[in-house]
Amino acid sequence: MNWLTLRDPRPVLTAWLARWGSILPLLAAELIIWLGFGALLPVMPIYFTEHGVGIEALGIVIAAWPAARLVGEPIFGWVADRTSRVPLMVGGLVLGAVALTLPLVLTGPIEFVLLRAFAGLATSIYDPAARGFLTDETPPERRGEAFGLYGAAQMAGLLLGPAIGGIGAAVFGSVAFVFAFGAVSSLVAGVAVAVAVRETPEVTAAEGTRLRKRVAPAYDVSEFPAEPPLMYRRAADEALADEALGDEVGVETVDGRAATSLWNRLLLAAIFLNAGGYFAGGIYEVIWSLFLESKGASLDFIGLTFAWFALPVLILSPIAGRLVDRRGVYWFVIAGSAGTIVAAPLYTIITDPVQSIPLLLMESTGFALMNPALFAAVAAGSPRGRSSTAQGLFGAAGTIGTIIASVVTGYLAGMDIRYPFLVGSVVMLGSLMIGLGVGGRPLRVLGRRSAGVEVDGIEVSLTRSE
Repeated sequence: MNWLTLRDPRPVLTAWLARWGSILPLLAAELIIWLGFGALLPVMPIYFTEHGVGIEALGIVIAAWPAARLVGEPIFGWVADRTSRVPLMVGGLVLGAVALTLPLVLTGPIEFVLLRAFAGLATSIYDPAARGFLTDETPPERRGEAFGLYGAAQMAGLLLGPAIGGIGAAVFGSVAFVFAFGAVSSLVAGVAVAVAVRETPEVTAAEGTRLRKRVAPAYDVSEFPAEPPLMYRRAADEALADEALGDEVGVETVDGRAATSLWNRLLLAAIFLNAGGYFAGGIYEVIWSLFLESKGASLDFIGLTFAWFALPVLILSPIAGRLVDRRGVYWFVIAGSAGTIVAAPLYTIITDPVQSIPLLLMESTGFALMNPALFAAVAAGSPRGRSSTAQGLFGAAGTIGTIIASVVTGYLAGMDIRYPFLVGSVVMLGSLMIGLGVGGRPLRVLGRRSAGVEVDGIEVSLTRSE
């Protein structure tokens, strides 16, 4: 064969579309949502402070969004497991568009708190339903990759959003453009979900009730359900592993029955890790733009830092997801957490905004490694039919971390704007140690595909046939 002959890309594209076609509309919606979010994120803290919100009170305004999510996510996650998810997703996006528009006309500190809470409630309607849909539509051996693609779609929006927001604000002469753009993005995403997202067919679980059960199997590693016909060839390899891991993960494996309890080590470990990660994220949401501004950065440069953060995540998340599916989640969790643990204290010694770039790249690489691993652990700890509930609890843990960080950051920054970074590093390290301790052996073994893994003295094969 001539070495210049190019491989026909059509079979590869056809196979890729066959694998991911059911979730592509949701990924497109996430991209659109994060275009608006990316345009707004660098401007929002500055906009609030310019309209009379002091730095100590800024944390309270920012905390209103996750506080509403804390209340809403477990509730709407429970609802999403018992009804159609598409209407919930569309409703959340429409309400989010309204919440993004109102800060242009209601500009007092109290109004900002209430509107951020309204926006958080709208997000809590959308997110658990979206992540539950993604979990149920993805087979377990591809779930890390699926959530890697999910994260990549978000980061693609975050990469392009600040540029769009900056150009739009310059053209229209006002930062009001970014709020309007965010609202339009949310509405367009809602239309995309309504038109293109299709759920698995459902039947009523019992006559005369509203409880519904999806016909197709909700694949979860923790449940070890009976495999569909094309996967029977893996049954012999996995049967012993299922039995060995069942007790530690906290699941029922007898006769292939799924777990009914959310109280298991994998989900609890993911919850602790997510709380720590979102604590760090809450710190950055409050002070990042103001911190760089104090170092002499322009608004354009601040916007670019969000794009720089997004770029490694966009590139690495799908790759990391595939590696998580093959190598397990344990070391990805550790490496991902290390990015923030190391980078956060180093921000306190920079003297020029440009010096933040390599630290941003370190953190974003860690995020790209950790995010698919955490979602894989949550999916593995989700009992059949309760994936959205598990996602709601997982999200609520992150929300608690964000609330605490947002409130604490304002007071710490009032003393010294560097202090929140130091606290964030310590909290991230603590959550990593707790998560690893709670997750234990199930977290170490989950997803590993190399033959001969030993669990409690039993050598088991976790190799999966492709």
